[in-house]
Amino acid sequence: VQLQASGGGLVQPGGSLRLSCAASGSILRINVLGWYRQAPGKQRELVAFITSESNTNYADSVKGRFTISRDNVENTIYLQMNSLKPEDTAVYYCNGNLVLATGWGPKEFAYWGQGTLVTVSS
Repeated sequence: VQLQASGGGLVQPGGSLRLSCAASGSILRINVLGWYRQAPGKQRELVAFITSESNTNYADSVKGRFTISRDNVENTIYLQMNSLKPEDTAVYYCNGNLVLATGWGPKEFAYWGQGTLVTVSS
């Protein structure tokens, strides 16, 4: 079971990027999926998350600029980032609460994907 993030890169201020995070493996159900980011010298912070019912929540700093969505068939979430600012520069991590089969029945586990670097600079 793993979360695979992709889509980071270098973009100019005002530009756009789309991040993807695909969950793979023997997963019974995917509950909440989200994106976090960590800028140099700062703590990791929540950017956005989406529930299994597609309810969403965003950090105030990205509201109106970022959109999180999910494809339940492909077990993938996306983060569309528009109007990017230099302060959005960070390593972005996806995180998911995944329900797996265990010897004791279904259990929920938290997984992290590897980070993908987003650099916003002219």
